[in-house]
Amino acid sequence: MDIGTKTRWLLATTSLLFVAVSPSVVITATTPKLATSDFCSPLIIGHRGAAGYVPEHTLGSYALAVTLGADYVEPDLVITRDHQLIARHENDISATTDVAERAEFAPRRATKTIDGKQVTGWFTEDFTLDEIKSLRARERIPETRPGNARLDGAFQVPTLQEIIDLVKSLQVSQRRVIGVYPEIKHSTYFKRLGLPMEQLVADALHKNGYVGPEAAVFIQSFEIDNLKELRNMTELRLLQLLDSPEMRPADQDQETGITYGEMATREGLQAVGQYASAVGPDKSYIIPRDGEGRLLSPTSFVRDAHDAGLKVHPYTFRRENVFLPLEFRSGDASAAAIGDMAGEIKAFLDTGIDGLFTDQADVAVRLRGPCL
Repeated sequence: MDIGTKTRWLLATTSLLFVAVSPSVVITATTPKLATSDFCSPLIIGHRGAAGYVPEHTLGSYALAVTLGADYVEPDLVITRDHQLIARHENDISATTDVAERAEFAPRRATKTIDGKQVTGWFTEDFTLDEIKSLRARERIPETRPGNARLDGAFQVPTLQEIIDLVKSLQVSQRRVIGVYPEIKHSTYFKRLGLPMEQLVADALHKNGYVGPEAAVFIQSFEIDNLKELRNMTELRLLQLLDSPEMRPADQDQETGITYGEMATREGLQAVGQYASAVGPDKSYIIPRDGEGRLLSPTSFVRDAHDAGLKVHPYTFRRENVFLPLEFRSGDASAAAIGDMAGEIKAFLDTGIDGLFTDQADVAVRLRGPCL
């Protein structure tokens, strides 16, 4: 099946599956204008594709995100034993594939220390790409997204190249720019295994025509040193992710290295602006919550980041109650209950953010309106 045929099949299949899972949502066809890389404001980034509707990091998830109007799709990248870049949120694939049910792979179950945490499971660096391709993707949080779990087994684990091929095909069929927003996961860990990803990612993007700061690409990482390395490998835009304030990036000394909270100060953001074009903070840096989970007043983070020349793309907006501020939750106490994500997004748009990561791109696109 060529990429054009595969794309048409994915679009038709994921759209039908989406309507089946969420019948209250109507998908409408639009023909946005072709534009430059900074084509929308704020940018809507399909977090792991359309992870709120289809199992994350699958071609079906990415295709649906684009169908719903996302400006960028976001693959998290890990690597296989034979140096192939694939899309998984973690290198531990226990929860997001059927590997635990595959008897031939049982001996590969292992316990490893990854970024300072002990993890037991099956890991991408112990598999070849052919072996990964024999697995089937699964919903990561089935208790929260039972509709997604109905699609377990429908999709393979995609490579970065397959995602790029899909995006290029959709870009032509939709007649609009669609960006690629890869995150390099566990950079230091993989380097220690002799599996560095940075040059592979830069080369893959360059080979596919993504060159220069005007290309519709951001490369992101929670680590610092690999972004600085990438600055010497590519002119593509880079984004520094920020985790909880007390935490330190994995490439920093865990006793004396800089914390994310220190990076989020006015001075810290000025330093980030020396190597990155954007910053991706946890939402709480912009509007924190009180002890009961209600939103407080916005901080100066967006203004400070803009003063440092940085775009601001916070993560992650999700519609399920468990992820929402208290005032936007519905009265239903079940794990899968849906709240008012639109209300939360409106509060953040008022702070002047330049983009946002979301599992349900259609909600954010409706709030923003068409991309002109």
